[in-house]
This record gives sequence, C-alpha cells and structure tokens, in this order.
Amino acid sequence: MEYVQRAREIIDIEIASVQKVRDGLGEGFARAVELMLEALGRGNKLVLTGLGKSFHIAQKIAATMTSTGSTAVVLHPSEAMHGDLGLVGRGDVVLALSYSGASDELVALLPVIKRAEAKVVALTGDLDSPLARNSDEVIPVTIEREACPLNISPTSSTTATLAMGDALAMVLLEARGFTRDDYAKLHPGGAIGRALLLEVRDIMRTGDRMACVVTGATVRDAMLAMTKARSGSVVIVDDHQAVLGIFTDGDLRRHLIEPGILLDRLVDDVMTPHPVTMTADHLAIDVLAHFREHNIDDLIIVDAQGRLAGMIDVQDLPKMKLF
Repeated sequence: MEYVQRAREIIDIEIASVQKVRDGLGEGFARAVELMLEALGRGNKLVLTGLGKSFHIAQKIAATMTSTGSTAVVLHPSEAMHGDLGLVGRGDVVLALSYSGASDELVALLPVIKRAEAKVVALTGDLDSPLARNSDEVIPVTIEREACPLNISPTSSTTATLAMGDALAMVLLEARGFTRDDYAKLHPGGAIGRALLLEVRDIMRTGDRMACVVTGATVRDAMLAMTKARSGSVVIVDDHQAVLGIFTDGDLRRHLIEPGILLDRLVDDVMTPHPVTMTADHLAIDVLAHFREHNIDDLIIVDAQGRLAGMIDVQDLPKMKLF
C-alpha cells in the first residue's frame, strides 16, 4: 500500500499541474487558435516540433489533431537542419514545445522558420525564454514542480503540455465544425469508423435469419421460429406485419415457473408489448447507444409505417467488429 499511496501522491502532483496550466489560460491561447484556424482555412498545416520528451508529446498532439480534421505533421529540430525543413511551408503554423524554452536545437530553428514565412506558437513554461521571445504567440504551460522526486525527469510538464495539446485540438475541432461523419471518414478501418459509417440496414438480420410469428401463434410456434432462425428472440406481428411485441429467451425462463403448460399458451399473453424499435436509416453507433440505454439484447427494425423490416441481435455486433 505504500507504493499505492506514493503513486496517488505523484498523480495528485500532475493533477495540480494541469489545474495550474488551466488557470493560466488567457488571450495568448485564443490568438494562437485564431492563427491556426486561419492557416487551416487557407489549406495550410500545423507543424509540431520539440526535442526529447517534448518531441514524443508533439507526435501525440499531431496525431490527435490530424485524426480530428486539423492537418498536422511532426518535425524533429535536428532533422529539420538536414532537409526536413521542407515540411514547413509559407503560411504554416509551427507549434514549438519546450518547457525550458532554451533548447539549442529548437532555438536555432526559429530564424529558419521565420524565413520560411511561417508563424510560431510556443508552448513553454518560461515566458521569458528565447523561444517565447521569438514566437508570434505563447501558450504558457508553467507548473510548480515535476512529479519526479528529483524534480528533474519531465513528468508534470509533459502531462500539462499534452493536456494543452488536447485542448487545442478539441477547440479547433469545434471551431471548424468537425462532425461525427467527418470523423468516420478519417477512421474507416476501426470499430469507431465502422459504427459511424455503417447504417442499420447494413447490419440487421432479415429473411430466414429473423424469427417472426403472427399474433395468435403459440409459445411452441415462437420457440420453433427462434430455433430455425438461431435467434434469441421472436417478433410478434399482425397480419400487416406491424410489430406488436417481442418474446425472448429471458421471457421464456421467467414464465416457465408459472402453472400450466407454457408451450401451449398464446405468445401474445407472454410477450413484451411495445418493444424498443428503430428505423433502418440510423447508424450503427445509434444501435450501440440503444442497447446501452435500454439494456436490451435484441433491437427490432421497422419501416416508416411501423412494419417489421429486420432485427439486430447484440451478439452480432462483435462479429462485425463494431466494439
């Protein structure tokens, strides 16, 4: 438990550091966002750079920005002096990360960036550093101390810088009107992308894979339909295919303890009336939300007139890699 307590103390230091950086936000942040929005609006990009641990933080921030519609690349200061400076174009915005603001390689890069006619936004803990003085805008990430017991290893400072990068990325996302559909287009290969791109009609069961009986059928008929369709539930409809209710494996177990022969009873008497339904033009992500909100395992899909169109079993979703 001593180790656990120490870990909590370290995390508390980092939380306090992020809180301090949050409280220090001001006009510099807003002006930096405007610079970035103008650049992105012109078709330019954001270039993130830093040295050591700051370079790794820059990579993560750039990845977050790019995945949320703000084009960003990463430039290593040392490699920049040997050809990679070609990444920086006229009108780009360079986000330079350095807590001390005095890294020789990064400071030496600033005049070259200015000659490329790009703007520089500094994320630094020292507002009087060479980096801060030679930047167009400064976003302070000043902390009280590192979480490292020696107050040496970048810990609180990198956490605070990463949090600031997330804040920039999300503010840019909202300011640029980046939507859920935009996100899906950039993530077609992952579970999130599939859930945002696929419609209900693409994943629902139809035909022989959907269990359905007409009102007046017995529980025996319902069980046979479920077995044939390999489904955990059966939909009860009227003669016009309007949905009346649903009967599930769970309903079967609950009614088995009642007196009488359950299989000979009318399914109408034991079904759940007015079940949760959805139309086929919704997205797969809406299906996930419905399953969680209503705590159900089967979702009935209907057309605009409330007639049965299909069904989705929660067990189908992992097979489609939707979560």
